[in-house]
Amino acid sequence: MARVRRHRPSALLPLIARASATYSWESSWLQSPYRKYTPWALADAARVSLACGNEYRKDASDADLLQILDMYVRLEDHFLRDTDEDALGRWLLRASGEQMTYQEPVFQDLARAAAMLTQTSGTRPARCLRPGWEEELLGASLSHYVGIAQLLWASAISCAGRFDPDSLTAPGAKRICAEIPAATIMSVTEKHFVTDTAAFRQANDRARMTTDPLLRRYEYNPLRGTPLVEGYGPGLLAPVSQLIPAKASPLGIYYTGVARFGNAFAQDLGDLFEAYVGRQLGLLPDATVHPEIVYGRGNALSVDWIVVTEELVLLVEVKSVRPTAHLRLASEQRVDEVKRMLGRAYEQIDNTAALIAGGQKEFAGVPTDRPVHGLIVTMEPFHIVNAPVQRPQLPATTVPVTVCSISELENMVTITDAPVGRLLLERAADPQRSTYALREALSGHTHARNAVLDAGWDSYPWRHAAAGQVPSGPAGAAL
Repeated sequence: MARVRRHRPSALLPLIARASATYSWESSWLQSPYRKYTPWALADAARVSLACGNEYRKDASDADLLQILDMYVRLEDHFLRDTDEDALGRWLLRASGEQMTYQEPVFQDLARAAAMLTQTSGTRPARCLRPGWEEELLGASLSHYVGIAQLLWASAISCAGRFDPDSLTAPGAKRICAEIPAATIMSVTEKHFVTDTAAFRQANDRARMTTDPLLRRYEYNPLRGTPLVEGYGPGLLAPVSQLIPAKASPLGIYYTGVARFGNAFAQDLGDLFEAYVGRQLGLLPDATVHPEIVYGRGNALSVDWIVVTEELVLLVEVKSVRPTAHLRLASEQRVDEVKRMLGRAYEQIDNTAALIAGGQKEFAGVPTDRPVHGLIVTMEPFHIVNAPVQRPQLPATTVPVTVCSISELENMVTITDAPVGRLLLERAADPQRSTYALREALSGHTHARNAVLDAGWDSYPWRHAAAGQVPSGPAGAAL
Protein backbone atom coordinates (compact mmCIF):
# COMPACT_ATOMS: atom_id res chain seq x y z
CA MET A 1 0.00 0.00 0.00
CA ALA A 2 2.78 2.43 0.90
CA ARG A 3 4.45 1.89 -2.49
CA VAL A 4 1.22 2.86 -4.29
CA ARG A 5 0.68 5.90 -2.07
CA ARG A 6 4.01 7.39 -3.08
CA HIS A 7 2.36 8.58 -6.28
CA ARG A 8 -0.41 10.97 -7.17
CA PRO A 9 -3.52 9.09 -8.31
CA SER A 10 -3.77 11.45 -11.28
CA ALA A 11 -0.33 10.20 -12.38
CA LEU A 12 -0.59 6.51 -11.44
CA LEU A 13 -4.15 5.64 -12.46
CA PRO A 14 -3.70 6.54 -16.15
CA LEU A 15 -0.62 4.30 -16.22
CA ILE A 16 -2.65 1.44 -14.73
CA ALA A 17 -5.45 2.02 -17.24
CA ARG A 18 -3.04 2.08 -20.17
CA ALA A 19 -1.37 -1.12 -18.99
CA SER A 20 -4.74 -2.82 -18.58
CA ALA A 21 -5.69 -1.82 -22.12
CA THR A 22 -2.35 -2.99 -23.49
CA TYR A 23 -2.63 -6.37 -21.77
CA SER A 24 -6.37 -6.75 -22.09
CA TRP A 25 -6.49 -10.42 -23.12
CA GLU A 26 -5.26 -13.38 -21.13
CA SER A 27 -2.85 -14.30 -23.91
CA SER A 28 -1.30 -10.84 -23.67
CA TRP A 29 -1.01 -10.45 -19.92
CA LEU A 30 0.58 -13.86 -19.69
CA GLN A 31 3.19 -12.48 -22.12
CA SER A 32 3.58 -9.16 -20.30
CA PRO A 33 6.95 -8.21 -18.75
CA TYR A 34 7.70 -10.80 -16.09
CA ARG A 35 3.99 -11.76 -16.19
CA LYS A 36 3.31 -8.96 -13.71
CA TYR A 37 0.54 -7.11 -15.59
CA THR A 38 -2.33 -9.31 -14.50
CA PRO A 39 -5.77 -7.72 -14.15
CA TRP A 40 -6.08 -8.64 -10.47
CA ALA A 41 -2.78 -6.94 -9.63
CA LEU A 42 -3.71 -3.84 -11.63
CA ALA A 43 -7.15 -3.79 -9.99
CA ASP A 44 -5.72 -3.82 -6.48
CA ALA A 45 -3.18 -1.12 -7.30
CA ALA A 46 -6.00 1.02 -8.70
CA ARG A 47 -8.14 0.36 -5.63
CA VAL A 48 -5.38 1.44 -3.23
CA SER A 49 -4.63 4.56 -5.26
CA LEU A 50 -8.29 5.58 -5.41
CA ALA A 51 -9.03 4.75 -1.78
CA CYS A 52 -5.84 5.97 -0.11
CA GLY A 53 -3.87 8.15 -2.52
CA ASN A 54 -3.60 11.93 -2.53
CA GLU A 55 -2.36 14.53 -4.97
CA TYR A 56 0.49 15.77 -2.74
CA ARG A 57 2.76 12.98 -3.88
CA LYS A 58 5.24 12.25 -6.66
CA ASP A 59 4.62 11.60 -10.33
CA ALA A 60 4.67 7.99 -11.52
CA SER A 61 6.47 6.26 -14.35
CA ASP A 62 6.12 2.91 -16.09
CA ALA A 63 9.06 1.69 -14.01
CA ASP A 64 7.18 2.66 -10.84
CA LEU A 65 4.14 0.69 -11.95
CA LEU A 66 6.25 -2.38 -12.66
CA GLN A 67 7.77 -2.15 -9.19
CA ILE A 68 4.30 -1.85 -7.65
CA LEU A 69 3.10 -4.95 -9.52
CA ASP A 70 6.23 -6.83 -8.52
CA MET A 71 5.59 -5.98 -4.88
CA TYR A 72 2.00 -7.15 -5.28
CA VAL A 73 3.20 -10.57 -6.39
CA ARG A 74 5.47 -10.67 -3.35
CA LEU A 75 2.69 -9.93 -0.88
CA GLU A 76 2.54 -12.48 1.89
CA ASP A 77 -0.42 -14.72 2.53
CA HIS A 78 -1.53 -16.37 5.76
CA PHE A 79 -0.72 -19.70 4.08
CA LEU A 80 2.97 -18.96 4.68
CA ARG A 81 2.35 -18.67 8.42
CA ASP A 82 -0.45 -21.13 9.12
CA THR A 83 0.50 -24.72 9.87
CA ASP A 84 -2.87 -26.47 10.22
CA GLU A 85 -4.03 -29.02 7.66
CA ASP A 86 -6.66 -26.69 6.18
CA ALA A 87 -4.19 -23.90 5.38
CA LEU A 88 -3.74 -25.01 1.77
CA GLY A 89 -7.48 -25.12 1.19
CA ARG A 90 -7.93 -21.60 2.53
CA TRP A 91 -5.16 -20.28 0.30
CA LEU A 92 -6.66 -21.97 -2.76
CA LEU A 93 -10.03 -20.40 -2.01
CA ARG A 94 -8.48 -16.96 -1.80
CA ALA A 95 -6.22 -17.32 -4.83
CA SER A 96 -8.90 -18.79 -7.08
CA GLY A 97 -11.37 -16.08 -6.12
CA GLU A 98 -8.74 -13.42 -6.75
CA GLN A 99 -7.50 -14.67 -10.12
CA MET A 100 -9.92 -16.97 -11.88
CA THR A 101 -12.83 -14.55 -11.94
CA TYR A 102 -10.84 -12.68 -14.60
CA GLN A 103 -10.53 -15.80 -16.73
CA GLU A 104 -14.15 -16.56 -17.50
CA PRO A 105 -14.98 -16.44 -21.25
CA VAL A 106 -16.39 -13.01 -22.09
CA PHE A 107 -18.36 -14.19 -25.11
CA GLN A 108 -20.31 -16.66 -22.99
CA ASP A 109 -20.87 -14.19 -20.16
CA LEU A 110 -22.30 -11.52 -22.45
CA ALA A 111 -24.24 -13.85 -24.74
CA ARG A 112 -25.77 -15.57 -21.71
CA ALA A 113 -27.25 -12.29 -20.48
CA ALA A 114 -29.71 -12.10 -23.38
CA ALA A 115 -30.06 -15.86 -23.82
CA MET A 116 -31.19 -16.24 -20.22
CA LEU A 117 -32.85 -12.93 -19.35
CA THR A 118 -34.78 -12.15 -22.54
CA GLN A 119 -34.90 -15.41 -24.52
CA THR A 120 -35.78 -17.92 -21.77
CA SER A 121 -39.22 -18.36 -20.20
CA GLY A 122 -39.49 -19.14 -16.51
CA THR A 123 -41.91 -21.58 -14.93
CA ARG A 124 -43.28 -19.28 -12.22
CA PRO A 125 -44.90 -15.83 -12.40
CA ALA A 126 -42.19 -13.17 -12.29
CA ARG A 127 -42.25 -10.45 -9.65
CA CYS A 128 -39.60 -8.19 -11.19
CA LEU A 129 -38.61 -9.58 -14.60
CA ARG A 130 -41.86 -8.55 -16.24
CA PRO A 131 -42.37 -6.53 -19.43
CA GLY A 132 -40.55 -3.22 -19.09
CA TRP A 133 -38.04 -4.40 -16.47
CA GLU A 134 -35.05 -3.67 -18.71
CA GLU A 135 -35.84 0.01 -19.15
CA GLU A 136 -36.83 0.39 -15.49
CA LEU A 137 -33.65 -1.21 -14.16
CA LEU A 138 -31.06 -0.47 -16.82
CA GLY A 139 -32.40 2.66 -18.50
CA ALA A 140 -32.37 0.91 -21.87
CA SER A 141 -33.18 -2.42 -23.44
CA LEU A 142 -30.86 -5.24 -22.43
CA SER A 143 -29.57 -5.33 -26.01
CA HIS A 144 -28.59 -1.67 -25.82
CA TYR A 145 -27.20 -2.04 -22.29
CA VAL A 146 -24.83 -4.80 -23.36
CA GLY A 147 -24.05 -2.86 -26.54
CA ILE A 148 -23.05 0.16 -24.46
CA ALA A 149 -20.79 -2.01 -22.32
CA GLN A 150 -19.17 -3.37 -25.48
CA LEU A 151 -18.69 0.16 -26.79
CA LEU A 152 -17.08 1.36 -23.55
CA TRP A 153 -14.88 -1.73 -23.45
CA ALA A 154 -13.72 -1.31 -27.05
CA SER A 155 -12.93 2.35 -26.42
CA ALA A 156 -10.94 1.55 -23.28
CA ILE A 157 -8.85 -1.06 -25.09
CA SER A 158 -8.15 1.11 -28.12
CA CYS A 159 -7.75 4.47 -26.32
CA ALA A 160 -5.29 3.66 -23.51
CA GLY A 161 -8.04 2.97 -21.00
CA ARG A 162 -10.29 5.94 -21.76
CA PHE A 163 -13.73 6.70 -23.11
CA ASP A 164 -14.26 10.24 -24.37
CA PRO A 165 -17.94 11.26 -24.46
CA ASP A 166 -17.06 13.91 -27.05
CA SER A 167 -16.20 11.10 -29.45
CA LEU A 168 -19.94 10.51 -29.88
CA THR A 169 -20.19 13.83 -31.75
CA ALA A 170 -17.41 12.97 -34.20
CA PRO A 171 -18.40 12.16 -37.80
CA GLY A 172 -17.28 8.56 -37.41
CA ALA A 173 -19.76 8.02 -34.58
CA LYS A 174 -22.85 8.46 -36.75
CA ARG A 175 -23.21 4.73 -37.32
CA ILE A 176 -22.90 4.06 -33.60
CA CYS A 177 -25.47 6.67 -32.63
CA ALA A 178 -27.82 5.48 -35.35
CA GLU A 179 -27.90 2.16 -33.50
CA ILE A 180 -27.98 3.56 -29.95
CA PRO A 181 -28.69 7.28 -29.47
CA ALA A 182 -25.85 9.25 -27.90
CA ALA A 183 -28.18 10.43 -25.12
CA THR A 184 -28.93 6.81 -24.20
CA ILE A 185 -25.26 5.87 -24.26
CA MET A 186 -24.37 8.68 -21.89
CA SER A 187 -27.33 8.31 -19.53
CA VAL A 188 -26.72 4.57 -19.09
CA THR A 189 -22.97 5.08 -18.76
CA GLU A 190 -23.32 7.76 -16.10
CA LYS A 191 -25.97 5.85 -14.15
CA HIS A 192 -24.37 2.40 -14.12
CA PHE A 193 -20.69 2.55 -15.05
CA VAL A 194 -19.18 5.74 -13.60
CA THR A 195 -17.94 6.70 -10.15
CA ASP A 196 -15.70 9.39 -8.70
CA THR A 197 -13.10 9.31 -5.96
CA ALA A 198 -15.44 10.25 -3.12
CA ALA A 199 -18.09 7.69 -4.08
CA PHE A 200 -15.45 5.03 -4.62
CA ARG A 201 -14.01 5.58 -1.16
CA GLN A 202 -17.44 5.31 0.43
CA ALA A 203 -18.15 2.07 -1.44
CA ASN A 204 -14.75 0.68 -0.51
CA ASP A 205 -15.30 1.45 3.18
CA ARG A 206 -18.74 -0.20 3.11
CA ALA A 207 -17.36 -3.33 1.48
CA ARG A 208 -14.52 -3.90 3.95
CA MET A 209 -14.99 -7.05 6.03
CA THR A 210 -11.56 -7.21 7.63
CA THR A 211 -8.77 -4.91 8.71
CA ASP A 212 -6.17 -7.59 8.02
CA PRO A 213 -3.77 -6.06 5.43
CA LEU A 214 -2.96 -9.51 4.05
CA LEU A 215 -6.61 -10.04 3.09
CA ARG A 216 -7.36 -6.66 1.49
CA ARG A 217 -6.67 -7.83 -2.06
CA TYR A 218 -9.23 -10.63 -1.76
CA GLU A 219 -12.08 -8.32 -0.79
CA TYR A 220 -14.68 -6.84 -3.11
CA ASN A 221 -13.26 -4.11 -5.33
CA PRO A 222 -15.84 -1.36 -6.05
CA LEU A 223 -14.46 -1.05 -9.58
CA ARG A 224 -16.50 -4.18 -10.28
CA GLY A 225 -19.65 -2.17 -9.70
CA THR A 226 -18.52 1.02 -11.43
CA PRO A 227 -15.54 0.33 -13.72
CA LEU A 228 -15.15 3.91 -15.04
CA VAL A 229 -13.81 6.82 -12.99
CA GLU A 230 -14.21 10.52 -13.70
CA GLY A 231 -11.83 13.27 -12.69
CA TYR A 232 -8.58 11.81 -14.01
CA GLY A 233 -7.91 13.54 -17.27
CA PRO A 234 -10.05 13.80 -20.40
CA GLY A 235 -13.22 11.75 -20.52
CA LEU A 236 -13.68 8.69 -18.34
CA LEU A 237 -10.89 6.41 -17.16
CA ALA A 238 -11.14 2.59 -16.99
CA PRO A 239 -8.40 1.49 -14.58
CA VAL A 240 -9.16 -2.17 -15.36
CA SER A 241 -10.77 -2.57 -18.77
CA GLN A 242 -11.66 -6.24 -18.12
CA LEU A 243 -14.25 -5.12 -15.56
CA ILE A 244 -16.37 -3.24 -18.11
CA PRO A 245 -17.99 -6.27 -19.83
CA ALA A 246 -18.40 -7.93 -16.43
CA LYS A 247 -20.85 -5.17 -15.52
CA ALA A 248 -23.18 -6.38 -18.31
CA SER A 249 -22.80 -10.08 -17.52
CA PRO A 250 -25.55 -11.98 -15.67
CA LEU A 251 -23.55 -11.53 -12.46
CA GLY A 252 -23.26 -7.78 -12.97
CA ILE A 253 -26.97 -7.51 -13.77
CA TYR A 254 -27.78 -9.68 -10.75
CA TYR A 255 -26.12 -7.21 -8.39
CA THR A 256 -27.71 -4.26 -10.17
CA GLY A 257 -31.13 -5.90 -9.92
CA VAL A 258 -30.83 -6.94 -6.28
CA ALA A 259 -29.74 -3.42 -5.34
CA ARG A 260 -32.89 -2.07 -7.00
CA PHE A 261 -35.53 -4.75 -6.33
CA GLY A 262 -34.14 -6.84 -3.49
CA ASN A 263 -34.46 -10.60 -3.13
CA ALA A 264 -37.46 -10.78 -5.48
CA PHE A 265 -35.10 -10.11 -8.38
CA ALA A 266 -32.80 -12.92 -7.24
CA GLN A 267 -35.76 -15.32 -7.10
CA ASP A 268 -36.90 -14.38 -10.60
CA LEU A 269 -33.37 -14.84 -11.88
CA GLY A 270 -33.12 -18.23 -10.19
CA ASP A 271 -36.28 -19.40 -11.95
CA LEU A 272 -34.94 -18.27 -15.33
CA PHE A 273 -31.59 -19.88 -14.62
CA GLU A 274 -33.18 -23.26 -13.96
CA ALA A 275 -35.08 -23.05 -17.24
CA TYR A 276 -31.95 -21.85 -19.04
CA VAL A 277 -30.01 -24.90 -17.86
CA GLY A 278 -32.78 -27.03 -19.34
CA ARG A 279 -32.35 -25.26 -22.69
CA GLN A 280 -28.64 -26.00 -22.61
CA LEU A 281 -29.20 -29.65 -21.74
CA GLY A 282 -31.56 -29.83 -24.70
CA LEU A 283 -28.56 -29.28 -26.99
CA LEU A 284 -27.08 -32.64 -26.00
CA PRO A 285 -27.27 -35.03 -28.96
CA ASP A 286 -28.85 -38.45 -28.43
CA ALA A 287 -30.10 -37.59 -24.95
CA THR A 288 -33.55 -37.46 -23.37
CA VAL A 289 -34.10 -34.62 -20.92
CA HIS A 290 -36.84 -34.89 -18.29
CA PRO A 291 -37.94 -31.93 -16.12
CA GLU A 292 -38.30 -32.37 -12.37
CA ILE A 293 -40.68 -35.13 -11.34
CA VAL A 294 -43.42 -34.71 -8.74
CA TYR A 295 -43.81 -37.82 -6.60
CA GLY A 296 -45.44 -39.19 -3.47
CA ARG A 297 -48.44 -38.08 -1.47
CA GLY A 298 -46.73 -34.88 -0.43
CA ASN A 299 -45.99 -33.87 -4.03
CA ALA A 300 -42.26 -33.81 -3.38
CA LEU A 301 -39.87 -32.82 -6.18
CA SER A 302 -36.92 -34.61 -7.72
CA VAL A 303 -33.80 -32.89 -9.01
CA ASP A 304 -34.45 -30.13 -11.54
CA TRP A 305 -33.49 -32.13 -14.64
CA ILE A 306 -32.86 -35.80 -15.43
CA VAL A 307 -30.78 -36.54 -18.52
CA VAL A 308 -30.76 -40.04 -19.96
CA THR A 309 -27.99 -41.07 -22.35
CA GLU A 310 -26.91 -44.49 -23.56
CA GLU A 311 -24.04 -44.45 -21.07
CA LEU A 312 -25.59 -43.05 -17.89
CA VAL A 313 -28.38 -41.20 -16.13
CA LEU A 314 -27.34 -37.68 -15.16
CA LEU A 315 -29.21 -36.02 -12.30
CA VAL A 316 -28.90 -32.25 -12.62
CA GLU A 317 -29.62 -29.87 -9.76
CA VAL A 318 -29.49 -26.15 -10.53
CA LYS A 319 -28.32 -23.59 -7.97
CA SER A 320 -28.45 -19.89 -8.74
CA VAL A 321 -25.58 -19.15 -6.37
CA ARG A 322 -22.20 -17.48 -6.47
CA PRO A 323 -19.23 -17.51 -4.05
CA THR A 324 -19.72 -15.03 -1.24
CA ALA A 325 -17.16 -12.86 0.52
CA HIS A 326 -16.71 -15.52 3.20
CA LEU A 327 -15.46 -17.93 0.54
CA ARG A 328 -13.29 -15.34 -1.19
CA LEU A 329 -11.65 -14.52 2.14
CA ALA A 330 -11.68 -18.13 3.37
CA SER A 331 -13.14 -16.88 6.63
CA GLU A 332 -14.29 -19.00 9.56
CA GLN A 333 -17.80 -18.97 8.04
CA ARG A 334 -16.66 -20.48 4.73
CA VAL A 335 -17.74 -24.05 5.53
CA ASP A 336 -21.19 -23.01 6.68
CA GLU A 337 -21.53 -20.81 3.59
CA VAL A 338 -20.71 -23.52 1.07
CA LYS A 339 -23.01 -25.95 2.88
CA ARG A 340 -25.80 -23.38 2.84
CA MET A 341 -25.46 -22.83 -0.89
CA LEU A 342 -24.69 -26.34 -2.14
CA GLY A 343 -25.43 -28.85 0.61
CA ARG A 344 -29.09 -29.33 -0.26
CA ALA A 345 -28.18 -30.02 -3.90
CA TYR A 346 -26.03 -33.02 -2.94
CA GLU A 347 -28.84 -34.38 -0.79
CA GLN A 348 -31.40 -33.88 -3.55
CA ILE A 349 -29.26 -35.79 -6.04
CA ASP A 350 -28.73 -38.68 -3.63
CA ASN A 351 -32.42 -38.81 -2.78
CA THR A 352 -33.46 -38.87 -6.44
CA ALA A 353 -30.90 -41.60 -7.19
CA ALA A 354 -32.40 -43.71 -4.38
CA LEU A 355 -35.93 -43.20 -5.71
CA ILE A 356 -34.88 -44.35 -9.18
CA ALA A 357 -33.03 -47.39 -7.82
CA GLY A 358 -35.95 -48.23 -5.52
CA GLY A 359 -38.48 -48.29 -8.34
CA GLN A 360 -40.59 -45.31 -7.25
CA LYS A 361 -43.47 -45.43 -9.71
CA GLU A 362 -43.22 -41.81 -10.84
CA PHE A 363 -39.68 -42.53 -12.07
CA ALA A 364 -40.65 -45.53 -14.20
CA GLY A 365 -39.49 -43.73 -17.34
CA VAL A 366 -35.93 -43.46 -16.04
CA PRO A 367 -33.81 -46.55 -16.82
CA THR A 368 -32.12 -48.43 -14.00
CA ASP A 369 -29.66 -50.42 -16.12
CA ARG A 370 -26.85 -47.84 -16.25
CA PRO A 371 -24.73 -45.76 -13.85
CA VAL A 372 -26.21 -42.69 -12.18
CA HIS A 373 -24.17 -39.52 -11.75
CA GLY A 374 -25.01 -36.12 -10.31
CA LEU A 375 -24.24 -32.66 -11.67
CA ILE A 376 -24.75 -29.44 -9.71
CA VAL A 377 -24.82 -26.42 -12.04
CA THR A 378 -24.08 -23.04 -10.47
CA MET A 379 -24.59 -19.54 -11.83
CA GLU A 380 -20.95 -18.65 -11.12
CA PRO A 381 -17.89 -20.90 -10.69
CA PHE A 382 -16.94 -22.47 -7.36
CA HIS A 383 -13.42 -23.10 -8.56
CA ILE A 384 -12.10 -25.69 -6.10
CA VAL A 385 -15.33 -27.22 -4.81
CA ASN A 386 -14.57 -30.65 -6.33
CA ALA A 387 -11.06 -30.73 -4.86
CA PRO A 388 -10.12 -32.76 -1.77
CA VAL A 389 -9.59 -29.55 0.22
CA GLN A 390 -13.29 -28.64 -0.04
CA ARG A 391 -15.35 -31.66 -1.11
CA PRO A 392 -15.25 -33.33 2.36
CA GLN A 393 -17.01 -30.27 3.80
CA LEU A 394 -20.14 -31.16 1.81
CA PRO A 395 -22.59 -34.06 2.22
CA ALA A 396 -21.42 -37.54 1.25
CA THR A 397 -23.36 -39.22 -1.56
CA THR A 398 -23.84 -42.73 -2.90
CA VAL A 399 -23.36 -41.58 -6.51
CA PRO A 400 -20.54 -39.46 -8.00
CA VAL A 401 -21.41 -35.75 -7.93
CA THR A 402 -19.63 -32.94 -9.76
CA VAL A 403 -20.17 -29.22 -9.35
CA CYS A 404 -19.78 -27.18 -12.52
CA SER A 405 -20.45 -23.60 -13.57
CA ILE A 406 -22.90 -22.71 -16.29
CA SER A 407 -20.03 -21.84 -18.64
CA GLU A 408 -18.68 -25.37 -18.25
CA LEU A 409 -22.11 -26.82 -19.02
CA GLU A 410 -22.37 -24.59 -22.11
CA ASN A 411 -19.10 -26.11 -23.32
CA MET A 412 -20.01 -29.67 -22.37
CA VAL A 413 -23.24 -29.81 -24.37
CA THR A 414 -21.47 -28.85 -27.62
CA ILE A 415 -18.89 -31.67 -27.68
CA THR A 416 -19.20 -33.55 -30.97
CA ASP A 417 -16.31 -36.04 -31.07
CA ALA A 418 -17.23 -38.20 -28.06
CA PRO A 419 -20.38 -39.08 -26.10
CA VAL A 420 -20.66 -36.81 -23.08
CA GLY A 421 -21.81 -39.73 -20.95
CA ARG A 422 -18.60 -41.60 -21.69
CA LEU A 423 -16.47 -38.57 -20.83
CA LEU A 424 -18.23 -38.19 -17.49
CA LEU A 425 -17.78 -41.88 -16.69
CA GLU A 426 -14.08 -41.76 -17.55
CA ARG A 427 -13.60 -38.66 -15.44
CA ALA A 428 -15.40 -40.16 -12.43
CA ALA A 429 -13.31 -43.34 -12.66
CA ASP A 430 -10.06 -41.40 -12.35
CA PRO A 431 -9.30 -40.63 -8.67
CA GLN A 432 -7.31 -37.53 -9.61
CA ARG A 433 -9.22 -36.07 -12.56
CA SER A 434 -12.51 -36.42 -10.72
CA THR A 435 -11.30 -33.77 -8.27
CA TYR A 436 -10.55 -31.22 -11.01
CA ALA A 437 -12.92 -28.65 -12.44
CA LEU A 438 -15.16 -30.18 -15.11
CA ARG A 439 -13.57 -28.03 -17.83
CA GLU A 440 -10.44 -30.18 -17.66
CA ALA A 441 -12.39 -33.14 -19.04
CA LEU A 442 -13.83 -31.00 -21.83
CA SER A 443 -10.60 -29.60 -23.22
CA GLY A 444 -9.05 -31.11 -26.33
CA HIS A 445 -12.40 -32.06 -27.84
CA THR A 446 -14.23 -30.80 -30.91
CA HIS A 447 -17.10 -28.44 -30.15
CA ALA A 448 -20.03 -27.27 -32.22
CA ARG A 449 -21.36 -23.74 -31.90
CA ASN A 450 -23.71 -23.27 -28.96
CA ALA A 451 -26.98 -22.29 -30.65
CA VAL A 452 -28.48 -20.85 -27.46
CA LEU A 453 -25.51 -18.56 -26.86
CA ASP A 454 -25.32 -17.57 -30.51
CA ALA A 455 -28.96 -16.48 -30.43
CA GLY A 456 -28.22 -14.33 -27.40
CA TRP A 457 -25.16 -12.78 -29.03
CA ASP A 458 -27.06 -12.08 -32.24
CA SER A 459 -29.46 -9.82 -30.33
CA TYR A 460 -26.71 -7.25 -29.69
CA PRO A 461 -26.04 -4.22 -31.88
CA TRP A 462 -22.36 -4.84 -32.66
CA ARG A 463 -22.61 -8.61 -33.07
CA HIS A 464 -20.89 -8.76 -36.46
CA ALA A 465 -18.13 -6.27 -35.68
CA ALA A 466 -17.35 -7.84 -32.30
CA ALA A 467 -17.79 -11.52 -33.10
CA GLY A 468 -14.19 -11.95 -34.16
CA GLN A 469 -12.82 -9.99 -31.21
CA VAL A 470 -14.26 -11.89 -28.27
CA PRO A 471 -12.80 -15.27 -27.34
CA SER A 472 -15.32 -18.07 -26.95
CA GLY A 473 -13.11 -20.82 -25.59
CA PRO A 474 -13.10 -22.09 -22.01
CA ALA A 475 -11.28 -20.11 -19.36
CA GLY A 476 -7.71 -20.98 -18.58
CA ALA A 477 -5.96 -21.17 -15.25
CA ALA A 478 -3.17 -19.01 -13.88
CA LEU A 479 -2.73 -20.42 -10.41
